[in-house]
Amino acid sequence: MPKDLRILIIMGSVRKRRLCPDIAKWVARIGAEVIPEATIEIIDLRDWQLSMDAEPDVPAHSSYSCDTTKAWSAKVAAASAFVFLTPQYNWGYPAALKNAIDHLYREWRDKPAAIVSYGGHGGGKCAVQLREVLSGIKMRVVAEMPGLTLAKSVIEANPGHLDASVAFADQRPAVAQGLQALVALACR
Repeated sequence: MPKDLRILIIMGSVRKRRLCPDIAKWVARIGAEVIPEATIEIIDLRDWQLSMDAEPDVPAHSSYSCDTTKAWSAKVAAASAFVFLTPQYNWGYPAALKNAIDHLYREWRDKPAAIVSYGGHGGGKCAVQLREVLSGIKMRVVAEMPGLTLAKSVIEANPGHLDASVAFADQRPAVAQGLQALVALACR
């Protein structure tokens, strides 16, 4: 186990009415149980305000001019591993998540990543797309990609709040297994 294992859970949704914060807290609680020696931090992309195409140079050069990008670079560089928590929107993952990933390049390289998706169909299609992008920036992505299926009643109610421990009780073992695989990959 790395001495200072820092895991960032990056919330992929920035919508006003979203379930992502409740699910992220649930995933973090599972992480605290499964890997108590790790420091786990939830990152809300809504707090980062990463502009689209604001940087004049390509991310691979790491020559950032925007203060927000510099701060984002430092946050990502300091992390040991990542959990990308993403809803599935129209079979894909949100633009805000893609933008956050594309702001950087070297900071992601060779770091382990896990994907947890959710949606009416579990989010498997967006998880596959995200896996391909993460592999393209040379991240090491765990095989386990838990897909959390939202009940139709939850989707139709659009509640903006969810008791994830109840809604996904049967899917908890898959999330725990994904987090354990992330730690195993971080130890290599």
